[in-house]
Amino acid sequence: MEEKEILVTQEGYDNLEKELEYLKTEKRTEIAERIKVALGFGDLSENSEYDEAKNAQASNEIKIAELENKLRYARIIDESEIDTKTVQVGNKVKILDMEYNEELEYTIVGSTEVDLSQNKISNVSPIGSALLGAKKNQIVEAQTPGGVVKYKVLSIKK
Repeated sequence: MEEKEILVTQEGYDNLEKELEYLKTEKRTEIAERIKVALGFGDLSENSEYDEAKNAQASNEIKIAELENKLRYARIIDESEIDTKTVQVGNKVKILDMEYNEELEYTIVGSTEVDLSQNKISNVSPIGSALLGAKKNQIVEAQTPGGVVKYKVLSIKK
């Protein structure tokens, strides 16, 4: 299986590293303590606390492996290479939804940094991928789950 490069900002990379460190240290220690306490309850065949702690341990190890993989294939976006001629990962883009005549502003980020509460959308999302490479005043079409939506690029910022 060939792995794809994962685009991240420096901030996103740092956040992935912090989360990995937390899972490997504090979270592992917390789960180990839960297992130790549950073992003290005796018979493991009917010990739901032990089963829950072992499941938490397995989930934590899976998350650690996923984060290590993301970091292995991460490519940090060089902010000095980001320009405002065309939309690219790292840009803040103001667009006009042609159907609803509504202005929206999104920051295009890699898939690991998506945060809809902060209007950060992925470069591989329907809207994000439609916007990539677009210039100011260009109209793009995004194939969304609700159908084709047209957007006009109003501005591109760093």
